[in-house]
Parts: sequence; C-alpha cells; structure tokens
Amino acid sequence: MSDSTITVRGYLGGDVALREAGDVPVASFRLACTPRKYNRRTDTWSDGMTQWYSVTAWRALAENCAGSLHRGDPVVVHGRLETRTYVNGNNVEVLSFEIDALHVGHDLSRGTSAFTRRQRETQAPMVEEVASEEAA
Repeated sequence: MSDSTITVRGYLGGDVALREAGDVPVASFRLACTPRKYNRRTDTWSDGMTQWYSVTAWRALAENCAGSLHRGDPVVVHGRLETRTYVNGNNVEVLSFEIDALHVGHDLSRGTSAFTRRQRETQAPMVEEVASEEAA
C-alpha cells in the first residue's frame, strides 16, 4: 500500500474543532492555501485560486492542535492526502481535498512561536512511593 503524502502551508480558516470518536480525540480544521507567483515581465505578484483542505488530526496531535492553533494562524501540515467526491445541495458534484495529518506546526517563516513540551502522564506510582505509603 502506498499513501500519497503532501506538505502544505497556509492559514487556518477557522478555529480548531475538537471532538471524540469513541475514546479518541479528533481535531478538524480548514486550511486555506493561496499560491502566489511573481511575473518578471510586469514586476508584479499575483495570487492564484485559493485551495481549501479539510485537515483531521488524531490523539495527542489533535489535543495539541486544539490547544495551539487559532483562526488565521500560518501553519504547515504534513499528512496523507485523500480526495472525495460528493453531490452538494445544489446537485453539483464537488471534489474535496482532505488531509489526515501526521505533523502540524506553525509556519515560522511568518512569525515566531513558543514551544511547550507535553508532559507524559504517569500511569502507576513508582515502587519507592508505594513502599513509603505502606510503611506509614
């Protein structure tokens, strides 16, 4: 099996929505990517058509996205690309681009960011702690 992976950079079109699928956190957001090209003949920049991607992140990445990203933030997303077609309410067939995110981060070419390492949850008390509680 070979997945199509893609890396895109753009701006969040809205805040991250966090929900649970079973017991697993899932974050979703829309990413707008507008290609920009320079024309040497006219010495001007022009914007292409904005491409919209639906991005889904799972588990710890989902929680970190929800706690870190906000509408309008410049981000870089790397993940598996899928395309879907559906018929919308106007009976028009629409092509949708969806990314199952593997990595998400702020685009530091657009500004600065501060990183906070996520603390791992302890699952069981250490043996020394159990022994000292039993002695008391």
